[in-house]
Amino acid sequence: DVMDELRRAADQGHLGAQYNYGICCRDGTGVPQDDREAARLYRRAANKGHADSQCKLGTCYPFGKGVPHDDDEAARLYRRAAE
Repeated sequence: DVMDELRRAADQGHLGAQYNYGICCRDGTGVPQDDREAARLYRRAANKGHADSQCKLGTCYPFGKGVPHDDDEAARLYRRAAE
């Protein structure tokens, strides 16, 4: 199954897979909807410099989606993504 392969790649540390599987978790596409899991996956890739994941994680903070509400953290992540 494609979702199993994507999850496996994310678990093995593939940054693009972490980002894409995070989107699937956020939207509930092919997997149960789970904002916390989406944020966790974005964070894993963001911490390794994946700019799209930094930006996507940044969008979670103003709305408290899977993370505590934190506008300052959102701004910090947006700045990192822009660098």
